Amino acid sequence: MGTVKMATVDFDSPADPEMDLTSDEELEREAEVFKEQGNAYYVKKDYAEAFNFYTKAIDLCPKNVSYYGNRAATLMMLSRYREALEDSQQAVRLDDTFMKGHMREGKCHLLLGNAMAASRCFQKVLELEPDNSQAQQELKNAESILEFERLAEISFEKRDFRMVVFCMDRALEPASACHRFKVLKAECLALLGRYPEAQSVASDILRMDSTNGDALYVRGLCLYYEDCIDKAVQFFVQALRMAPDHEKARLACRNAKSLKAKKEDGNKAFKDGSFEQAYELYSEALTIDPNNIKTNAKLYCNRATVGSKLNKLEQAIEDCTKAIKLDETYIKAYLRRAQCSMKRLRLKVCVHFKCNLLKNAQLELKKSKRKDYYKVLGVDKNATEDEIKKAYRKRALMHHPDRHSGASAEVQKEEEKKFKEVGEAFTVLSDPKKKSRYDSGHDLEDDDMNMGLSPSHFQDLLISLSVNTV
Repeated sequence: MGTVKMATVDFDSPADPEMDLTSDEELEREAEVFKEQGNAYYVKKDYAEAFNFYTKAIDLCPKNVSYYGNRAATLMMLSRYREALEDSQQAVRLDDTFMKGHMREGKCHLLLGNAMAASRCFQKVLELEPDNSQAQQELKNAESILEFERLAEISFEKRDFRMVVFCMDRALEPASACHRFKVLKAECLALLGRYPEAQSVASDILRMDSTNGDALYVRGLCLYYEDCIDKAVQFFVQALRMAPDHEKARLACRNAKSLKAKKEDGNKAFKDGSFEQAYELYSEALTIDPNNIKTNAKLYCNRATVGSKLNKLEQAIEDCTKAIKLDETYIKAYLRRAQCSMKRLRLKVCVHFKCNLLKNAQLELKKSKRKDYYKVLGVDKNATEDEIKKAYRKRALMHHPDRHSGASAEVQKEEEKKFKEVGEAFTVLSDPKKKSRYDSGHDLEDDDMNMGLSPSHFQDLLISLSVNTV
């Protein structure tokens, strides 16, 4: 019976007078030593060691408010905001009048994007200390986040994705650790066709949280819109594995599979000579997802090829025009439209018009193979001189070799290449004459280059076209 009692006694309880157990006072003194050591490391900005010593102090005295407060401050410096939030909450549970605890809890909520919870914490601080200027400012920050969230929600419903990106950028200034805001921004960047930026944001999140279903969805969305259907499906499936109720991932996965199947069925029907069936299958595929610009451009071009075989020349030309409208760099659409136009006119088109078609086809082909300097600087073709200068400064700073001196040799080489491209782009786009020639498709090195295609060369291009290569 006595043996059972000994087994259930807490180790810290002095049940046996002969046991040499440390008294509460000694534990507190030892904990204070650990706290002071933690403070010393904190001052030196060695936050990892400071965390270790604060943890030792807490292990000895788990009800000491200041230890939790100190460890929360350290965790915030380590950007471990969720853990810092837990310590701050534990501190105010132990002492509801601990002002710094409420302040840190509010700051953690704010950084993580929980503006409502943050507001409650800052209001509690102001109850304890009405003139606290930091709490007053942080309360305003929380209110601004709530307003940007409201505007973003309205803008998303209106499909004003640029405004959503703007709102999320503003909200992320005080809420820099909020994955929810980052994912929404990334999704809207993808919907705007800014795939590299969207991929970058999503990848950053996945490096910190590989199970984030929203980020996996955005990665898949970018691949889907870039016509990498198989890879996109893999990411959508992974997103659903992490978040089975993710409706956007479920819908995108279904659309991707359906789009791929319809396109492949249309290609097979075309190869088999079933042109009417192929035309219908391509038409059905075009109704699946109007947001998938690249795939739809190819589908329009495929349907134009089938339409030409069926002598639906007007519809075929219209389909090529739609493909070009979706993707102005899609050279096959220009060439197919020229082919259909020549067939419609039964070779009675005037030589001048025919030469213009050939010249445009070659110009577009040339333009598609050269560097897109507007894309390099991240500006559109109507950018002003000031916008081009600002974009140049930003990109040059982003890719400057000095900024990546600590990176791997591979990364340094890639950034140096991008830095040179930025310089090339600015040299051309900042010079009105060079910019004009660049926009018109002329070679910058040769002012007298003949831009025409020979009839035999053009005919070879036409013969090489086939719906199976799309």
